[in-house]
Amino acid sequence: MNEMHILAYVKASAAAQGLVLDDARAQRVASHLARTAHLAQLLEGFPLGVEDEPAELYRPLPFSEIPHKEGAP
Repeated sequence: MNEMHILAYVKASAAAQGLVLDDARAQRVASHLARTAHLAQLLEGFPLGVEDEPAELYRPLPFSEIPHKEGAP
């Protein structure tokens, strides 16, 4: 995607969501989106194996142990 495509995407997305962006703001949003996309490409290109992020470190709290506040649904 080049800068023109990203700017067009930002403007179309804003219009679809009912957001009003002037040209300067749309350009700033497009710049941030382009930078984020570039960072994502760099991360996706980095070789990672299953052992690089061990799943056993993530242990979600069981539902039965979640405390409920009084008056909460």
